[in-house]
Amino acid sequence: MKKFFGDFKAFITKGNIVDMAVGVVIGTAFGAIVTSLVNDIIMPLVSLATGGLDISDWKWVIRPEEVVDGVTRAECALHWGNFLQCILNFLIIAFCIFTVLRIFMAAKTKMERAQAGYKTLNKKEYKELKKQLKAQGKTSAEIRAAVARKEEELTAAAKAEEERKAAEAKAAAPATSEQLLAEIRDLLKARTEEK
Repeated sequence: MKKFFGDFKAFITKGNIVDMAVGVVIGTAFGAIVTSLVNDIIMPLVSLATGGLDISDWKWVIRPEEVVDGVTRAECALHWGNFLQCILNFLIIAFCIFTVLRIFMAAKTKMERAQAGYKTLNKKEYKELKKQLKAQGKTSAEIRAAVARKEEELTAAAKAEEERKAAEAKAAAPATSEQLLAEIRDLLKARTEEK
């Protein structure tokens, strides 16, 4: 029984489980925000455009409500407006998640590139290059490729500059005893060869 609870504790405290739990909680809260966006902001505008009708009330009545001998028989209807609203909710939620993930992935890529010493264009340089390429009639894919090439050139130039500075620092640094002994040996060898 101890092993069972030990395994359960290990399972619960795994990083993936905790991450998933946090994701579910945040996803639920995010879903409430998007549902409110759809129901409280977008749908009233759609309702206004459709003459004041609520989309969720749209339906196709197959059999209307009937009253027979004082007994009411409920209508039979397809509530396609509610289905349409659920599709709209899904599309908006998917778009919001896509946008947030895209922002996070771009930030993560920038951080990884910065940590790896990869140089990127600043906003002004990027806008200027993009403007020049658009003036040349380049497509967005060609613009992205040109920006990537420019960033690779900047990275290569920065690495070459770092290597140059390291070489200068090495040359300017005082010689170690091993280097001095090697130079003395080479000088003595050259003199004995001259004689």
